[in-house]
Amino acid sequence: MTAPGCYTCAVEAEFDALPPRERVAYDRYWRVAHATGTSLPGWLVLLPRRHITAVHELTDAEAAGLGMWQVRLSRALRTVTGCEKTYVVQFAEAEGFAHVHFHIVPRAGDLPPEYRGPGVFGLLRRPAEQQVAEGRADGIARAIGAELGGA
Repeated sequence: MTAPGCYTCAVEAEFDALPPRERVAYDRYWRVAHATGTSLPGWLVLLPRRHITAVHELTDAEAAGLGMWQVRLSRALRTVTGCEKTYVVQFAEAEGFAHVHFHIVPRAGDLPPEYRGPGVFGLLRRPAEQQVAEGRADGIARAIGAELGGA
């Protein structure tokens, strides 16, 4: 099920042709992508593969997988990026991004205080020259996928 004007649904419709950064890992219910527009390597987004706009719309099967994905991705990020912890955040309020999605954000020990907690969103929508390059995001995606065992 897709929705017109939904960025996530438009990307999902091209699933078979997606680059590694848009297909870090996936199963029947969830797809993991490296965030776009961020200057933070390893910022992941966990996306339901069908269009929903609120967490209460998850099926029991989708909900069962949600916790597993959040923990597995957090572990993989710790291994791949060396982060101390991860933030898990869900808002789905931006125009064109109402499709439920969970940010799984690596928080390094040396992250400046102004970018800790909700301030981490200051590392999104960065100027092009500050964004994680597509090739680097693809490399991180492959490393995380390998850490997950090709999940």
